[in-house]
Amino acid sequence: MKTQLVTIATDSIPIDGAFHEPDTRAHGAALYFHGNTMNFYTGAARFLAPALTKLGLAFLAFNRRGHDILTTRASRAPEGGAFQTIAESIADNRYAAQWLASQGYANPVIIGHSNGGMLATRHVADHPATPALVLLSAGRGGARQDTSGGSEKLFAVDQLGELTQRARALVAAGRGRELMFMPGWWYVISAESFLDRIVAVPDTIALAPQIKCPVLAIRGDQEDRDRYPAEEFAAACGGACEVNIVTDCDHFYNGREDAVAGMVFTWLAKTQAKK
Repeated sequence: MKTQLVTIATDSIPIDGAFHEPDTRAHGAALYFHGNTMNFYTGAARFLAPALTKLGLAFLAFNRRGHDILTTRASRAPEGGAFQTIAESIADNRYAAQWLASQGYANPVIIGHSNGGMLATRHVADHPATPALVLLSAGRGGARQDTSGGSEKLFAVDQLGELTQRARALVAAGRGRELMFMPGWWYVISAESFLDRIVAVPDTIALAPQIKCPVLAIRGDQEDRDRYPAEEFAAACGGACEVNIVTDCDHFYNGREDAVAGMVFTWLAKTQAKK
């Protein structure tokens, strides 16, 4: 495959990504939405590119403005996941899709991991011409997403009330970008991003009836079924949805990368053959 680093304009700072193409002209494209505080060169963004270009698809993975936990870019101003908002994340996905369209790849297959899967359901509901959707351990989203840390003890864990009260006080005092520590992942977050997260995350199950394209929903067998509800999504989905539970597999597919890539490759090949 051929790979080039690309820069995509937004309404503020640009975002970066890697655009992978097969050696011959691609017949379509896939657009990848990374998980919370991840980026375009880790996780499934890395191991799916060779598989999907072999299938004849171009593959774009990119950093949302909320990539990593904390970062700097062309200055010492802090950026990253600690400051993200859901509206910004949804906009970044749209900017990336528009960039792909400018390269001749309108209506790509959408692939989202974890938080990227929740964002993917919102994107596909807003873009009904999407030909296929792959959800990799997509979170539940909605009001239930962060009211409990689940078996993985994530986000605020048992301190949601205390941290919500503190975040509201900081925002009211005009200190919304001030960072707070959290007991679960992702460890530090700004007050305004914390409040945005607990009310604005797309509700994966509520959006499911609007998804009419074929869907593949994958979850590792070591993951919390309630937090990553592939079966519930399939039951609510407005189109055909296949669920695959990967054995001996965690949330990041460590050691199971080939198995997951193979599932996505096989399913997409079968789905494309039906068109």
